[in-house]
Amino acid sequence: MRPVLIRGLTAAAAASLVTGLGIFAATSASAAAGCRVDYTANSWNTGFTANLNVTNLGDPISGGWNVTWTFPGNQQVTQGWSATIAQSGANVTATNPSWSTGIATNASVSFGFNANYSGTNTAPSSFKLNGVACTGGVGPTSSPTASPTSSPTASPTSSPTSSPTSSPTGNPGTKVDNPYAGAKGYVNPEWKAKADAESGGSRVSNNPTAVWLDRIAAIAGTTGSSSNGSMGLRAHLDAALAQGAGYIQLVIYNLPGRDCSALASNGELGVNDLPRYKAEYIDPIAAIEGDAKYKNLRIINIVEIDSLPNIVTNTSGQAGATATCDTMKANGGYVQGVGYALNKLGAIGNAYNYVDAAHHGWIGWDSNFGPTADIMLQAAQASGSVNNVTGFITNTANYSALQEPYFTINSSVNGTSVRQSKWVDWNQYVDELSFAQAFRTKLVSVGFNSNIGMLIDTSRNGWGGSARPTKASTSTAVDTFVNESRIDRRIHAGNWCNQSGAGLGERPKASPASGIDAYVWVKPPGESDGSSSLIPNNEGKGFDQMCDPTYTGNARNGNSNSGALPNAPISGAWFSAQFQQLMQNAYPPLS
Repeated sequence: MRPVLIRGLTAAAAASLVTGLGIFAATSASAAAGCRVDYTANSWNTGFTANLNVTNLGDPISGGWNVTWTFPGNQQVTQGWSATIAQSGANVTATNPSWSTGIATNASVSFGFNANYSGTNTAPSSFKLNGVACTGGVGPTSSPTASPTSSPTASPTSSPTSSPTSSPTGNPGTKVDNPYAGAKGYVNPEWKAKADAESGGSRVSNNPTAVWLDRIAAIAGTTGSSSNGSMGLRAHLDAALAQGAGYIQLVIYNLPGRDCSALASNGELGVNDLPRYKAEYIDPIAAIEGDAKYKNLRIINIVEIDSLPNIVTNTSGQAGATATCDTMKANGGYVQGVGYALNKLGAIGNAYNYVDAAHHGWIGWDSNFGPTADIMLQAAQASGSVNNVTGFITNTANYSALQEPYFTINSSVNGTSVRQSKWVDWNQYVDELSFAQAFRTKLVSVGFNSNIGMLIDTSRNGWGGSARPTKASTSTAVDTFVNESRIDRRIHAGNWCNQSGAGLGERPKASPASGIDAYVWVKPPGESDGSSSLIPNNEGKGFDQMCDPTYTGNARNGNSNSGALPNAPISGAWFSAQFQQLMQNAYPPLS
């Protein structure tokens, strides 16, 4: 069913809400304490996910809190997050976690749970915070008598095929179809400061870029880190509000056994650390995103880059197989991890999830194209509903050209298809736009909603400068024709690390083409893909030979030279030489 919302209201405002929900109200006689509970539920068959946002309207609470309610049916909690949840019969108590013992006046805490049920899934009619009934206003310190003001009806048990219409937490309304449309993007002040410090950097420093949460410590903010800045998630969200931004982009990137086919972007969690990923990473992020303080901010989550496609292309039987990818396929860590992230973040009314879908130079062959769409669907189904997916993103932190202007996949040279060239190598696509549009069609065909949108990361795929071709080659040899005509100047389409000759691409913009929600700068220009040689660090980031400019390649890049820039720092750290190159080779050019 569609995600639904219930809010604590004063008795005067009580009225029936959406199917499956009732309104709770209580009389109050004094002004000593008060609270409001926003309860959302997303049901499927005989299970559901619920998220609660609790706002303290009374005096500050310190030393601990608990929220209590009674289920009207046979609902049974199976798993909780961001609170310790105990159930006795129909009575449930959620107690604060150790890292969240207080609630200031008008501040909020969030937590959630998964549960089973049979029959109907009627929402609780009342809640209490530390024994005080939550009425949506200020009430007495003693617990008033609460009663439902309407009789809720049964919730549908079938999964919807349309997109969700859930309300932003604490803000009734409908999710927009495209969160980028008509909205101002958040400019990360930490990235802007680095860009402004570069000669000419002010020309691009006001563009919105994504904030990368690539380890647990990044949630609270780090000090002394060469990659993440000192600002944590809440600080960025607060800054977005201060800027008057309409949306903020966050990269959710910390799966167990992360990026199983590379080393430069390996993470802190081991292959069996799915419980830590859930409890220590996703749960705290969801709790912060769910704060009603941010209800009017569109929170865009870029979910786990370089994950699901690895299970298709880099496991046993594939040329690029690795033991870690085999393990993540066998233990289901990627599918379950992405599913959990989609479930938790998708339940937040003002959050929008875009799942990473690699790029055309990775999954553009028929043998990878369909299976990747299938595994995307598996992850969405693991989340409980495809409605938890707003869309997908391609070319994240990559360099594939947006459009090749001088040839298409249907071009031929002297009777030979360009697909037979060494560069195209029988791929079905030659650029990202055609790939993203085609992959969107495939995703809808396997079961995703028809209104999903695609994002394309254009932060480093401009390929301008003096090496950019200005016309199609006149050669009658297919390899020469393609190499002289293509604007993507990489040695091989599989090269991905700090590529020499790259430039800034299209600036961020909404709705630029059919099926495309936005061109975005998810990889902040100037942040390294990985170190050119091994650099010891405490961030879990290793050294990948694809970042070594002297490396002569492997099966995944056709045993070609890496094409990487020299003297690069670890992934995520500022790389001045790269930033200068990106500006120099920008296309459209910078003024």
